[in-house]
Amino acid sequence: MLVYYHGGGWVIGDLYTHDGLCRSITNAARCAVASVDYRLAPESKYPVPVEDSYGALRWVAANAARLALDPRRVAVGGDSAGGNLATVMALMAQERRGPALVHQVLIYPVTDHDLDTASYLENATGYVLTREGMRWFWTHYLAREAQGREPHASPLRAASLAGLPPALVITAEHDPLRDEGEAYAARLRDAGVPVTLTRYPGMFHGFVRMTRILDKARTALDEIAGSLQKAFATGP
Repeated sequence: MLVYYHGGGWVIGDLYTHDGLCRSITNAARCAVASVDYRLAPESKYPVPVEDSYGALRWVAANAARLALDPRRVAVGGDSAGGNLATVMALMAQERRGPALVHQVLIYPVTDHDLDTASYLENATGYVLTREGMRWFWTHYLAREAQGREPHASPLRAASLAGLPPALVITAEHDPLRDEGEAYAARLRDAGVPVTLTRYPGMFHGFVRMTRILDKARTALDEIAGSLQKAFATGP
């Protein structure tokens, strides 16, 4: 089972915007996918979406047998803000002693409340997601700006990433979030976590959902499916 968290800056997006991607992953990886309908900001600000996301993960693991799933082979994944939630789920599962996870699929994840990285400045406008757009999302997500320093909002700032499940991290060349995703992959690797980092040249934020028109989106889907198949075959 892959427990998937949709993107949309914690403010927009839902089960329907990402239904096609989740179905594609199901078909390509031959696994079940649970898409999580966490509550959105600004009506439900941080940490409500985080707790919703963890509650859904715990429910899936606890009800695995009833769903004809293997509770020993559960992965988390997400794109953008959903990638942020997926990284945080891996941290929380470790902190709260479960459920056990075998893999993380992090697609151009938000990992830090920092809008001054090189990729933010290089790709501030003109590539779908803008720097000011992310500032708007963060403003709506957080009740107080100081919360952006907390690891459950900015997992790159976690004290330790040791012992987390193996990860696939996908970034796009022309994405404001590129550098923080790659920095998170580097921290995972430095902590001894097996990680595969792939930057897709020429691509932009959100490209993975465009499998009908972009060859590189189809390549990324194949990479995601392959990483899940390997993780599920290996098991805990």
